[in-house]
Amino acid sequence: MIEGVKGPRTGLHICRGNWSRDESVLLTGDYTKLVPALQRMKVDQFVLEFSTPRAGEIAVVGRALSGREIGLGGVNPRTEAAESVSEIVARVEEALSFYRPEQVFLNPDCGFGCFANRCVNDHVTATEKTRRMVEAARILRGRQAG
Repeated sequence: MIEGVKGPRTGLHICRGNWSRDESVLLTGDYTKLVPALQRMKVDQFVLEFSTPRAGEIAVVGRALSGREIGLGGVNPRTEAAESVSEIVARVEEALSFYRPEQVFLNPDCGFGCFANRCVNDHVTATEKTRRMVEAARILRGRQAG
């Protein structure tokens, strides 16, 4: 589908479900079975969920796909509580054992939009989660510069 496309960064998001706050009804399992297909894909970045235990360990993709960029899911858009800045920083630091800093893009697991007119979160929570990701990024960039 993107063969011959040059210039813009290309990426692929793998969604485990964003329609419910009930984690037990959403897709589960690490990325192991998908790695062979992901390795063949000609995209620059894989945008993957990692803020939920349902996604498994980052080592699965880190070992296999460290030559690409990762859009690292740092917050779960479905939960009410905002992740702590230290949790987000720790998740990125784990990714940095496989990826160079310039390969890591911090983002939510999925978007904060509504699914079939059912929002999984409110704007106050989404704003706070985003604020904490920004703060984590500032901390991490400060460590890289120092």
